[in-house]
Parts: sequence; C-alpha cells; structure tokens
Amino acid sequence: MYAVVGCSECSNLWILEGRSETSQCPRCGARKAYEKRKKFVETDDAAHARDVRASMLANRQGEGEAFAKLDSFAQLEADVADGVVDETEYLEEAGLDADEIEAAGDRDPRGPTRSGSKQEIVTGALEALEGPTEDEIVAYAGERGVSAEYVKKALEKLTRRGVVSESRGRYRLL
Repeated sequence: MYAVVGCSECSNLWILEGRSETSQCPRCGARKAYEKRKKFVETDDAAHARDVRASMLANRQGEGEAFAKLDSFAQLEADVADGVVDETEYLEEAGLDADEIEAAGDRDPRGPTRSGSKQEIVTGALEALEGPTEDEIVAYAGERGVSAEYVKKALEKLTRRGVVSESRGRYRLL
C-alpha cells in the first residue's frame, strides 16, 4: 500500500510505502505516528500515488493546468522505455566516432592495475601484507602504479600522525 502524506511542520509531501508505526519527514525530520499523519490518498498502485503527489506539488506552484496536460507517470515511463537513444547513436549523431571514444575509455593513464588513490594503495599494502618492510610496501604499491618516492613520504606522514607504527623496520596499521 502507498500513501501520499504531508508534514504538519514544513508542509512537505512524500509517499510512504507500507504502514510502519511511525514516519519521519525527509525534509525536516519531524517524526509522527502513521495514524496521525495527514494522508491525502491511499492506494495499492505506486504510479497513482506518484501522480497524486506530483499533481499536488504542481498545484502549489500554480502549474496545475500545465500538469493536467501531461500523461501519467506510467505512460511517460512507457514512452521513454521505447524511445531512448542508445549511447552509440547519440555519439554518432553528435559527429563523434563511438569506437574511438570507447577505446579511449579503455586506456587508463594510471595503468591497468591501479585501483584507488595512492594513499589507499599504501594503506592497502599495510592491511594485505603481514608486518611488511618499507621495500615490501614499495613493491606492492609499485605493482599498482604508485612511485617509491610517494610510498616513502606517505609512510613517514602516516607514522608521524600515529596511524602507522614502525618497529625494527616493519610497519603496521594502528
């Protein structure tokens, strides 16, 4: 069941699905019992609830007549599902070569094995390796496209901040 409800604090309108004991306004956070909420319509059809809410919002803004000329949400969704232009057609109509764009997207300037930021890769090394040395962390990060210079600076900063500890040449996250 769907209900179009309103908030007595800020006049927000939204749709509730189901029937919980309380509900909270998504705009102002006011919480009320479901029974005490103003329900403008209760229906089993989600599309009908969306239409009612949209109509109420349009009327508030003085656009009720313009809204009345539009089809229902269900009809608009059906129209869009059939009439969507696919990505390749869109690019070619814009005068671009879709194959060339796809090939450019496959070329990652950071290299194919890097995932995450440089700092995430360094901390990932500390998590993945057991008591790693600086050289082991440099090797791990190097395989993922991070320079040895960056790794050494990052380890120094993380140690200074107390995020990482170093003992006898071995590092670990705290």
